[in-house]
Amino acid sequence: MKTIVYMVRHAESPYDEGTERTRGLTTKGKGDVEKVTEILKEEGIDIIISSPYNRAILSIEGLAQNLGLDIETFEDLRERHFAEEIIENLMSVIREKFYDFDYFLPGGESNSDCQNRSISVIKNILKEHSGKKIAIGTHGLVMTLMINYFDSSYGLDFLNQLKKPDIYKLSFENLELKEVIRLWNEDLVTDTLAK
Repeated sequence: MKTIVYMVRHAESPYDEGTERTRGLTTKGKGDVEKVTEILKEEGIDIIISSPYNRAILSIEGLAQNLGLDIETFEDLRERHFAEEIIENLMSVIREKFYDFDYFLPGGESNSDCQNRSISVIKNILKEHSGKKIAIGTHGLVMTLMINYFDSSYGLDFLNQLKKPDIYKLSFENLELKEVIRLWNEDLVTDTLAK
């Protein structure tokens, strides 16, 4: 039985506003939420799930309202906790150490920790909602790590090319990832909305 998961990486979010948990979306990000809804509203989605972080919830809220569905949040789908303190050049450190899955910064978690906690949620979702279509509001690194668990070819190159927002359609048979299709396409989205 095929289960479909739509991974929705959150729209653009201002780094200087609030905390990791509370920051919202930029003006561009808010506009892109409408495009996310437009792309996914005809997919026949049954369930909407999200990271508890505000920017992830806001990125799929329009879809939830359009479909009349509630958003269920899971704490363990949150973005990787990088460090206790602000780290200069954080993204370059993350990229440099991406394949050292046990590496962590002081007070932070490793890729391995982040992958393990998020995958336990995904496995439960796949078992509990087998045969359904599920949208998940998520983040760039945790999304990469979740897909990487099922297919190790999704790594740093995949992370580096992700957009904000971005949408990937994952087809599973039981717990086996069979197909990954990118649905977000800036040009296609603009054309669709212009019609």
